[in-house]
Amino acid sequence: MHSIYENLAYWIKRNVVPKSASIAHILRSLLVVLLIASALEVFVFNFNYFASAGLNTIDLHDRIDLPEDPDENFRLTSYDHSLEFYNLNSEVKNIRVDFVLSQPAQNVTLAIHFTDSAHLAYFDSTEYTVGVPDVVVATSSLQSQYINLNTSGIVENLSIEVVEADEGFPILLNTVELNAHHPFSFSWLRFTICIFVLLLILIFRPSSAVYRIGILDDPLASKAGIISAVVVECMLVTTFLFFGSNLVGVATANYNYGEWDGYSIVNTFEVGGDNAQQYAELARSMAEGKLYLEEEPPQWLQDMNDPYDKGARDQAQKETGEDYLFDVAYHDGHYYVYFGVVPVVLFYLPFYLLTGANFPTAIGVLIAVLAFILGTSALLDRFARYHFKKVSLGIYLLLQIGLIASCGILYLVKFPTFYSLPIACGLAFSVWGLYFWMRGRHSRHRCVCFLIGSLCMALVVGCRPQFIFLSLLAFPLFWRPYITERRITTKRGIKEFACLIAPYLVVAAFIMAYNHARFGSFTDFGANYNLTVNDMTKRGWNIGRLAPAFFTYFLQTPNTTGVFPFLQPTDFSTTYMGQTIKEVTFGGIFACFPILWIIFFARPIVKIRNAQRSTRTITGVIIVLVLSGIAIALMDAQMAGILQRYYADFSFMFLAAVVLLVFIVNENLHQETSSFAYRHRRGALRANMRHMFSRWRYRDYIHDDKALSGSRAVSRRSNAGIAPISDSLSRGLLTKTLIVLVALSVIYSTLLCLTAETGWYSDVYPWAYHDLLELFLFWT
Repeated sequence: MHSIYENLAYWIKRNVVPKSASIAHILRSLLVVLLIASALEVFVFNFNYFASAGLNTIDLHDRIDLPEDPDENFRLTSYDHSLEFYNLNSEVKNIRVDFVLSQPAQNVTLAIHFTDSAHLAYFDSTEYTVGVPDVVVATSSLQSQYINLNTSGIVENLSIEVVEADEGFPILLNTVELNAHHPFSFSWLRFTICIFVLLLILIFRPSSAVYRIGILDDPLASKAGIISAVVVECMLVTTFLFFGSNLVGVATANYNYGEWDGYSIVNTFEVGGDNAQQYAELARSMAEGKLYLEEEPPQWLQDMNDPYDKGARDQAQKETGEDYLFDVAYHDGHYYVYFGVVPVVLFYLPFYLLTGANFPTAIGVLIAVLAFILGTSALLDRFARYHFKKVSLGIYLLLQIGLIASCGILYLVKFPTFYSLPIACGLAFSVWGLYFWMRGRHSRHRCVCFLIGSLCMALVVGCRPQFIFLSLLAFPLFWRPYITERRITTKRGIKEFACLIAPYLVVAAFIMAYNHARFGSFTDFGANYNLTVNDMTKRGWNIGRLAPAFFTYFLQTPNTTGVFPFLQPTDFSTTYMGQTIKEVTFGGIFACFPILWIIFFARPIVKIRNAQRSTRTITGVIIVLVLSGIAIALMDAQMAGILQRYYADFSFMFLAAVVLLVFIVNENLHQETSSFAYRHRRGALRANMRHMFSRWRYRDYIHDDKALSGSRAVSRRSNAGIAPISDSLSRGLLTKTLIVLVALSVIYSTLLCLTAETGWYSDVYPWAYHDLLELFLFWT
């Protein structure tokens, strides 16, 4: 029997030594990445340290005329919160407002004015100029206390005024310094982010080997790459969710320790207000055999003729002083939850029965989002391995990353509330349902796959009913084998078709019974009884809402500023002379996600596919996806309004269509190895681009019958001077274009995740958020 050493030596000799050159190249590349990241962190991100090293610091402590506390700290109060320094007669490159770090953390907004060689008096913004902008300083952040000034020559007078304090006065101040020396700060977080970005550039550069690894030709390497990418994505999503600690609802000795019970390893607590506990309260009621919430509505609400009129409710609440639950369904003297019931049965009820505590909603959102990432990756892998033979690992990862980043789930993770949970669950069930449908089409265990797939697709009705549109994909997927080819007339076909239909019937029966028990109607989910900002019982459908919604959801350009993270809520204007339900949004998907621009070339691309296949399955799938996305977006606007989280309802459909379109194009860009093709590739590319995008005609492409059995498609033109579109230059053009489109889409999604919003981390812990921004605003 061989020893462990001998087995290890044999494995290294067989698997490592032949690849020693590649391993050495990878190690050199990683070393270069570490060196570049270190250089950026030391010399670029800390350039203020080097720029201020030779300055002569002037301490203005003795010139501050403010009251002091017993610890000899100056006190800025609501009556005395400005500092004036005259006759400085010095060049001023920066100032340091040295707040006492031990005081309660808060953001302080400072208005700074100065006179210099170009200004004999303080200057402000005018019609044609912009004065010195206000600056935000976090009292708990050392880096933010250093403020660079752009003065002209000698500074005579300087004014510093506190114009806003988040937590109020007094504010404790140590001193003010001119030309202060910036401290050197090596941020491990920024260093890690820099390494991650450089690795992405290294991996996805156009010449990377990742584009030469075939999903089908090299299954081991491709699976390893896909699994690695999924693991990294799940880790990033999890980290981002727990970053927003105010919305997570779990506490330990070191995390949300203010809510820790003092003895448990981890405990849960309520977040988000009273109406955010709807799912948890419904679980408690279900445990006692009731379908309505236990809390009794106030008598004034039960006595109202129209309890759905918000103005009347607010007036009655003001007169009686009794509160009511907001954003719940009210019917027949009881509160109900109109959101899908599946998340309650899946998470809240079992958790309550086991622990007696409320299930933390954010954890449910995280589980659903991680399931969506896994399901999406499996679904794309299924298409790449079994329906498109030429997909490389690089193309797959670009599309997978672009879809995950752009489909709206990151915004659900940013706000992991009970509003986000049904959407996240609906997305997760949808992708897994589609995966098992696709798997079942070519599996020996079709019935099992169809049962699981249809069960997942049916359950979306109990999460987010809008996603039922994805069930229409059953028509292009199953029409040919079961209807055209009449498989449904066979005994086995009937059994398989029954497995496709049965889960829908069972789930529909349960949901209809649930609806009837609550509202006396099999089809009424209770949304019209919602106590919200408008009367849903009279909202109806109005065509005037469609144009503003279509523009906002699809076409509106993002609103940007020149300060990180750059994005701002977009403006909204409409000529619809009625009430529009609108929360902040950040631009339409086609304006913000360039990867979706590929949809505009869908017609010529699907013509290529149709010319090569006797079936139209992929074409039908693309059409259903696009039409479903449009329908869901407009239905959302009619039924509920225009909200940023609703982008997750329909963005996936368009992105999935883009994936299939890119797969089609990639399938037709084979690598040519002949010398003739190499000599004529540029001329062929120009001819084909003219042919593709100017004339939009593909009727002359002829596909060899052998393609139907999986062999390479052969395209011919009657004009012998034009070569097929399969060309290495075309492949490179596709790769580079896809890299740019995906990169821009991912950048937008990342910035949206970091944009300050009401109710998020930036609003609850503004000083900590500002400290985070200082990592990126290193030049200020």
